[in-house]
Amino acid sequence: MTEQHDDRPDFTPYDGPSGGWGSVRSLADIIPREKNVAQTTAELLRQNKHDGFACVSCAWSKPYPPHPAEFCENGAKATAWEITSQRVTPDFFRQHTLTELRGWSDYRLEEAGRLTHPMKYDATSDKYVVAPWEEAFKAIGARLKALPPKSVVFYASGRASLETSFMWQLMARLYGNQNLPDSSNMCHESTSVGLKTSIGVPVGTTKLEDFDTTDCILHFGQNVATNSPRMLHQLRDVHKRGADIIVFNPLKERGLERFTDPQNPIEMATGKETPIATQYHQVKAGGDIAVMMGIAKWLLANDAIDHDFIAEHTHDFAPFAAKVQATGWDEIERESGLTRAAIERAAAAYGRAKTAMAIYGMGLTQHVKGVDNVRMLVNLMLMRGNIGKPGAGLCPVRGHSNVQGQRTVGITEKTELAPVEKLKERYGFSPPTEKGLDTVEACRGIIDGTVKAFLSLGGNFARAVPETELVEDGWARMDLSVQIATKLNRSHLIPAAGDTWLLPCLGRIERDLQATGPQRVTVEDSTSVIHPSLGKVEPASPHLLSEPAIVAGIAQSFLPPNPAIDWDAWVGDYSLIRDEIAAVFPHFFARFNERLQEKGGFWKGNKASGREWDTESGKAEFLVPDTLNATGFTEAEGRFRLLTLRSNDQFNTTIYGYSDRFRGINGTRQVVLMNRADIARAGLTAGQKVTLATDAEDNHDRRVGDLIVVEYDVPDGCIAAYYPECNPLIPLSHHAEESHVPAAKSVPVKIVI
Repeated sequence: MTEQHDDRPDFTPYDGPSGGWGSVRSLADIIPREKNVAQTTAELLRQNKHDGFACVSCAWSKPYPPHPAEFCENGAKATAWEITSQRVTPDFFRQHTLTELRGWSDYRLEEAGRLTHPMKYDATSDKYVVAPWEEAFKAIGARLKALPPKSVVFYASGRASLETSFMWQLMARLYGNQNLPDSSNMCHESTSVGLKTSIGVPVGTTKLEDFDTTDCILHFGQNVATNSPRMLHQLRDVHKRGADIIVFNPLKERGLERFTDPQNPIEMATGKETPIATQYHQVKAGGDIAVMMGIAKWLLANDAIDHDFIAEHTHDFAPFAAKVQATGWDEIERESGLTRAAIERAAAAYGRAKTAMAIYGMGLTQHVKGVDNVRMLVNLMLMRGNIGKPGAGLCPVRGHSNVQGQRTVGITEKTELAPVEKLKERYGFSPPTEKGLDTVEACRGIIDGTVKAFLSLGGNFARAVPETELVEDGWARMDLSVQIATKLNRSHLIPAAGDTWLLPCLGRIERDLQATGPQRVTVEDSTSVIHPSLGKVEPASPHLLSEPAIVAGIAQSFLPPNPAIDWDAWVGDYSLIRDEIAAVFPHFFARFNERLQEKGGFWKGNKASGREWDTESGKAEFLVPDTLNATGFTEAEGRFRLLTLRSNDQFNTTIYGYSDRFRGINGTRQVVLMNRADIARAGLTAGQKVTLATDAEDNHDRRVGDLIVVEYDVPDGCIAAYYPECNPLIPLSHHAEESHVPAAKSVPVKIVI
């Protein structure tokens, strides 16, 4: 198997739009590589359709009626990747030790194909060997029975279904802990914390149809072309209506500049492009609070606020207004990296709009002051009454396909977010009330040895988290590692000191045949709509089990029998699991099975969308930021703000190839992007290889080397490099203060020649 990168990378700028023939050529390269072209093509026509399957990639909303081809470039890559014809069989593991495999790249590991058999690590040979499912469950159960419950972590990745996620959290709580970190902890927990304190709900307030009537979009820190490309259809339509799309992002991202719709024959034939952003402002990494303070300052000065809404629906506007008036433009310009004129131009466009939406991603959430970023954006929306009316509201763009839904059905370490009384009443046990471990705390426990076992429902935890080296060292000392997965990744190659199990599961696109027939599962998208998903592809191996079957098998191996829970019946008929979800979460899931017939899914709703505020004051809260700098550190000589990025050939830690087309980077991921002036000031030249070192005051040496300097349009003092390659540079302590989200969008680093 050959790698896709080489020693002669190409950095030719890309002049094309997002979408268009570039997307077509990218798919023409990647799909044949998976050696399953005919089946992939057929399945793409079922993707994101009501009677099809929900994309295994991003969580962007699914319109109804759908486009004929309701998939994007990255969604198509994810589908091809999952139903690849390539296999990782027992023979593969006979040929490769884990020591050898740890030397493989992320791309090469997953490109090897789908896992086919349950495997156990054999320390003598340093290889995985086949083990029957019954043996796996029995051995895992024995380990869990012997461990203190609070020393065990139950991690869930964002792609597990609502049904599996409900079973997973129930298993953990029956065991005696709520150590339930998940993908949200790494990305959007700042949203959950910030929105909850500000407007009383932890999720966005918009629906897809709000794009049809909005007059203005404020777009912060989200790369639509890579992370949620199907949204480009909505943004394109907004622009064509003449509404403003005002973008704040450190890098110029092509999807926010211009787009050619691959489903429009005229645009494809003529090369016609639709501009997206009407204004594009390259804010410094961590400078968003300053930008929003400047917008608020203009709104106040020009009396462009909704006095009636503020009086009726909000609390503590006066101290917020006082803070805005007391903040000087010199500080705003310095911290934001933008001029007063640029900020006022954006503010004027927002101020004249009758309705406005705020769209944002991890460019706001992954900072030390990430929660303040979110709250400040809420402040802007509240100033003009832009929550709880058509064409307006907050639209956080969640990442993985069901990461928001998992929290809805109980994947949370926080007792106040768990239906403790309902669980007690229905299942006859006393759920734990002590706060569980989130992602950062789980990493800390792995490093210091207090976490003894780690069970992972999908994902690539060890590769996705900060402090990579120390986490891997601690991982190797644990008593138990259980990895439920479809493909091989780095987390599977770090054996625990005790038992290490690799358990292959069905993918969402595959046929899930149980006792009562083919089963469908459900997911929740970024706009709180619940969708069914039905797989039809022949499973990659007859030895695979579904995720619910694996969870049930583990649960029954170590939990005492409970007359209120029939794990086997649930596995035989997933509608029974949905009945349980409806019973435990009646507010969101009443008539769950019945409502799955609704075309386009059903919206679970939230109070803030109806201007009901579940806060301490009973109103939406204006919250005053204590700083304009979200990074959590100060400027220093030679210190840069590193923001980590995904490439166009990537989703989360999955690497589909080595082409970051929009940025003109091909053949490598070992790069650091710098502007021309910073390259000169640092005494460097483009093409030179350098090492990045964390510039933190904890006396721990963190370095990533062999990075090629690439000249790029980024703000002064800011540099960019790829995730997860640069995760080793992020200290575990460098996280959002209230949400513990790793602050991967502003890491203090220095360049070492």
